[in-house]
Amino acid sequence: KLVRVIRGKVFDVAVDIRKGSPTYGRWFGLELTDGDNKMLWVPAGFAHGFYTLSDVADVLYKVTGYYAPEHDRGVLWNDPALSITWPSTEALLSPKDAKHPPLAQADNNFVWESQK
Repeated sequence: KLVRVIRGKVFDVAVDIRKGSPTYGRWFGLELTDGDNKMLWVPAGFAHGFYTLSDVADVLYKVTGYYAPEHDRGVLWNDPALSITWPSTEALLSPKDAKHPPLAQADNNFVWESQK
């Protein structure tokens, strides 16, 4: 998934959820705005989420496959085990996102494969 903001400002986060990965559970985050022309590549095996920092934000994704709602999953945005440094401890979530479990309990079939 290639992520870009075309209106507004977000704090965008990717988390490695590949079981067995040396960076499992680690996250990376950065601000994306409509004026900075930055994009974030979120590879397969990484969870993705963002925190909107403006009144309105339009986020575009370029993805490697078609959306399949039956495979849609997620992890708890404020999972203490991930220790993501979000801009705020308060968030307005969709009902779907509010029900996500912590990473340790998430339905996750991504497995890290060493490139030896």
